[in-house]
Formats: sequence, C-alpha cells, structure tokens
Amino acid sequence: MSEHTADQLRGLVAAFLRTHDPRGDRVGFLRARFDAGLAWVHHPPGHGGLGAPPQLQAVTDAAFAEAGAPDNRPRRNSIGLGMAAPTLLRHATEAQCRRWLRPLWTGEEVWCQLFSEPDAGSDLASLRTRAVRDGADWVVDGQKVWTSMAHEARWAILLARTDPAAAKHRGITYFVCDMTAPGVQVRPLRQLTGEAEFNEVFLTGVRVPDDQRVGAVGEGWQIARTTLMNERVAIGGRPLPREGGMVGVLARLWRERPELRTAGLHEEVLRSWVRAEAARLAALRLRQLVAAGQPGPEGSAVKLSFAELSQRISGLEVELLGAEGLRYDDWTMRRPTEPDLLGRTATFRYLRARGNSIEGGTSEILRTVIAERVLGLPAEPRVDK
Repeated sequence: MSEHTADQLRGLVAAFLRTHDPRGDRVGFLRARFDAGLAWVHHPPGHGGLGAPPQLQAVTDAAFAEAGAPDNRPRRNSIGLGMAAPTLLRHATEAQCRRWLRPLWTGEEVWCQLFSEPDAGSDLASLRTRAVRDGADWVVDGQKVWTSMAHEARWAILLARTDPAAAKHRGITYFVCDMTAPGVQVRPLRQLTGEAEFNEVFLTGVRVPDDQRVGAVGEGWQIARTTLMNERVAIGGRPLPREGGMVGVLARLWRERPELRTAGLHEEVLRSWVRAEAARLAALRLRQLVAAGQPGPEGSAVKLSFAELSQRISGLEVELLGAEGLRYDDWTMRRPTEPDLLGRTATFRYLRARGNSIEGGTSEILRTVIAERVLGLPAEPRVDK
C-alpha cells in the first residue's frame, strides 16, 4: 500500500478540481474522478483507487463535497457499491474488474442481488436455481425473490446450482447476470408501506456467458460469503454523521416539539441516542476493515444492532407523536428509483423498519453467527454440510 496522507489527498483533489468543473457534465466528472484514482482511494490503481489507507476515503469524499462536486447517488446503487464491488475486487478477474467497476461506481449501471429464493432465504445454500453448461454459455432457470431495485438494475450478482449431486454448499457457482437478457422477468412485490422496492425475478432459459462467471465452478458459496459479510455492513454500517439517520429525526422532533415530551419518554430517547452513537462509531471502524478487504462476522453484529435500533427509534417517534403519528401520507403503489426513508412520515418509517430484521439475514440467523464466529460458542449440530 502506498504512503498517502490526508494533506496529500486534499492536494490531489484540489489539483483535480482545477482541471475538472464539478458543475459541468456529471457523468463525465465522475468518470474522470474514477480514472484519477479518487473514487475508492483504497482500491488498487486502475480500479478507481491509489492504494491509499481506507480511512482516507472520508477525507477525499469530504473534499469533493466541500467543492460542491456531484456524488454517485449511492442510495440508488447500494447493492453495487456495498456488495458487488468488494466481491468483484476480491474474486473477479482483471478483465471483469475493468469492465464492471467503473460504470458501477459512476452509477451508470445499477446492480441488484439474485440470491434469495422462495424456499431458500435464511437457508440460502438450499437454493434451486439451476445453471447448465451449454458451450460457451450457462443456461439459467429458476426464481429469485426479495430483489431490491431489480426494476432499475443493469446487472445482478447471481447464485445458481451447477452440481445438484454435490453437498448443498459445494455445488453452487457465482455469476454476473445481464438483467436485460432474454428470459429475465421482473415482477414487483408490494410491501407493507405500499411501495414495491422489492421484486421477484423469474429466469427462464437465460444465457450467461462463461466469462461472466466469477471464480471457479462450484466455489460460489465461498465467494457469496464475501458478499454477505459486506451486505451486512452495507445495511447496518452506512456512513453517517452524528445524529444522522433515524435518530436525527427523533432528536429534532424532541427538540422542536416540546409539547410532545413526557418524563417517561425522555429516558427512552436518551438511551436510543446513546445506542445509535455507539453503533455509528462501531460501524465506522468496521467500514475501514471492509475497505481493507477484511470483512468478518462482526458485520453481523452491526446489522443486528441497526435493525433493533431502527425498529426501536421508529416506534418511539410514532409514540411521541401520538395520534398524529398514525397518519399515513400516501399508500400509492410505486416502484422507487432509490429508497427514501427520511423524507417520508413517521408511520412510513415505522412500517419500513419492520423489514430490517429480515433483509440481509434475519436477526435469528445473525445471532447464531455472532454466537459461533464472534463469541466462539459451540456450533449448532448440522447434517447438511
């Protein structure tokens, strides 16, 4: 890793801005930033980075933000940025990284995740989607479910079974699937909130070229573990300032609406604020480990904490508002282009938070991971490995 300092990174950003107008063509600016190694500064040169220490990413992003530079709309492509990119960087070929990473980071190509199935959610290794080799291609048939933003995606990370005779964790291969390919059908799944952020995806005779296979045949589960560890950090460890996210909404409500306060709720609000700040700082440290290519089971704890806090804080907000908190603004069926949690009502946040303990690994599964792989407790008996 090259020796870079915060001052050097600020200097590189300043030099870049002298020759690239942040108020001009947005996509052109982001492409140039990637090519200059100022996208993911901890990535290797040629892949959007400089090989700099991971903690300097925040310094770089802050320097661009101060200059009013456009960002890559990370909420719209959270799966690509938080899950696909680190997996590709660690497991894909050089040619695959050069093809996919740049348009992924600029936001020109949105990614989704084709992992879960109707009968393979928490027990993901039980998936039944099949991929059969046919010359230079693989022919994929199956169904995936709970696929966020599939209606916007250009590419998908895909798990499929290539050897049905092997043990369930060993017969899986990891692919990148073109979401515009013939045979891909995306259908909306309407949520409790009224929106259809999620989808079910049907794959019927979809041809995936072998050069879109990531890693060796049959090694998909090992690669998927990289994705899943990063997914939990991406969901529970998003970069936030102090009082960012849902706790900020609750804190502002408490300060600006003194007539809603009660002695009993005061202690609950304080406890939630402290827990949210502790979780934010833990997530900051964990993101640095992930950026250095070291995702681990600790991500399960961050995601579990995020789910519990989101549900607790959204419930407090509704309770604080009383009858006003039961008002719902709009239950129109829509397919969002990017999630918008903070811009909606308290009731929307309360309903959407119910899914936080399911998506990205149920809280029950995460507690098992923490018990076995973080605390070192005896593993549950398994006969399917």
